[in-house]
Order: sequence, then C-alpha cells, then structure tokens
Amino acid sequence: SGFYTMYLKRRIFFPAWTYNGRVPGPTLRVTEGDRVVVRFRNQGTHPHTIHFHGIHPARMDGVPGVGEVKPGAEFVYEFDARPFGCHLYHCHSVPLKRHIHKGLYGTYIIDPKEGREPARELVMVMNGFDTNFDGDNEIYAVSSVANHHMRYPIKVKKDELVRIYLVNTTEF
Repeated sequence: SGFYTMYLKRRIFFPAWTYNGRVPGPTLRVTEGDRVVVRFRNQGTHPHTIHFHGIHPARMDGVPGVGEVKPGAEFVYEFDARPFGCHLYHCHSVPLKRHIHKGLYGTYIIDPKEGREPARELVMVMNGFDTNFDGDNEIYAVSSVANHHMRYPIKVKKDELVRIYLVNTTEF
C-alpha cells in the first residue's frame, strides 16, 4: 500500500491508498488449482491486509488479527486458487469502510482448469469517491474513471463473445 493523489476529471484530487500505486489495485489472474503467492509490503502509514474472496486457509484470510501487516513490514499470502470465478480482494483492516473507500481493493480472477471459450474480456470495477468526506459519494466511476463509458460506449460486434468481469466496491 502506498499514498498517492488520484486525478479525477474537473481537477478533483482524492488522497488514495493503493495496491501497487493504483486504484483499483492490479487484477490478479490465475487458474483454478494454481499456487498463489503474494508478497505484500506495507509502505503506508497504517496497518493493512489483503483479504482474498474465495476459499483458503484461515491464516491467509487477511482479516483483523490474522495477517495484518504493520507499516514497513511484509507478509506472504500463499494458498491454492479456488473456486473459479470473479472475486474481489481488499484491505480488511478496521475501519473496513475507510480502507476500501480510500482505494485498497481489486479484482481476483480464477479461471477454470478446463479453460473456456476465447472471448474479448473486460474487467470493470464499480467504485465511488466521497470527495468532501461527508459519508456520501459525489463521484461514481468504473475502474476509477467517472463517466468514461457514457462518452465512450463499449462497442460489441454482432455474434462477438464478450466476457465482463464486474466487481462492485461502492460503499456509500
């Protein structure tokens, strides 16, 4: 996790916490049964975790009291990827709402062992920004870009297979 200021349209700046310098964090993609190894270094000023949705041992769950990483420390999350599907990962430190609101979340995709038909794929993370900290979002976005698809609709060709991985992290 780190600190950076995210630029939003109309010159709105938002002080974000990040995984790998971005909101949402990078999409993690594996195949069902793969061994997942994530080395998490907390470069922020608050304790953070990574809580992966899916099935894994309790000691790898990243909830308060289990795997919380203090500033300057690191933790290695290691588990087998299951079940296949589109999952969320996020910081689970308290207060949970604040850590997610500040940007600590991303998409975790587990492909089925047997594969699937090739398709054009889109990963979309719905999120919002409470820019005046009143407990309500003033800006709604997809992958941190407000109104992008309103100006640039996703064009689909007839009979084209499109797979959309959609994760909703709007909390206000």
